[in-house]
Amino acid sequence: MLTKEIVIKTDKLTKKFGDFIATNEITFEVYKGEIFGFLGANGAGKTTAMKMLIGISKPSYGKAQVAGFDVYKQTEKIKKSIGYMSQKFSLYEDLTIKENIQLFGGIYGLSDKEIELKGTGLINKLNLQNEADKLVSSLPLGWKQKLAFSIAILHDPKIVFLDEPTGGVDPVTRRQFWDMIYEAAHHGITVFVTTHYMDEAEYCDRVSIMVDGVIKALDSPGELKNQHNAKSMEEVFIMLARSAKRGE
Repeated sequence: MLTKEIVIKTDKLTKKFGDFIATNEITFEVYKGEIFGFLGANGAGKTTAMKMLIGISKPSYGKAQVAGFDVYKQTEKIKKSIGYMSQKFSLYEDLTIKENIQLFGGIYGLSDKEIELKGTGLINKLNLQNEADKLVSSLPLGWKQKLAFSIAILHDPKIVFLDEPTGGVDPVTRRQFWDMIYEAAHHGITVFVTTHYMDEAEYCDRVSIMVDGVIKALDSPGELKNQHNAKSMEEVFIMLARSAKRGE
């Protein structure tokens, strides 16, 4: 962490669907340059919480600010201040690498000159010079994910939200992906990440674990293991998730 500047702040943030409470009065803070793991079993409410934070789902009640902007009134400003990447959709497969960079650069409000400079730097950094004019669909999954992450931070956002970004990729590629995450955090970008891989939880500065819409634990991996007398984050997760009453 570079500073204790707060970039995400929630206070009793809640989302209801009829009588069902998906997220129930969650309160937490995330700091600049922090890698914050947001964990929970299927149905725990983590995806619903993330949708509220990135401005695509309105809370039922409670408060939240993301990058200094209110999740009720300033969603467009939030969207311009963050990056987002998911396992399911991040790039257009029927466009080339260059075309994806140009498209998302434009969406993020970069000028043509900035897109050209940043895009060239991105392609060189990933050693994709020979693939730049190829369709994204031709890339192996691991390369797609590394490219998607690089594009998600093309505009130097304050925060990047990663929704299970390494699902389905091999262990070596996952490690390389996390090296990219560390580098982004080192440059002051806050990384808010959900993952099903408990070894990845060990890489985070702090971890929150949701169970049935409530945050059951929030601390550094080391402290959580101490608190629960556990050898790994997987053990901690199993102990807490065991009490879950609902599934996906």
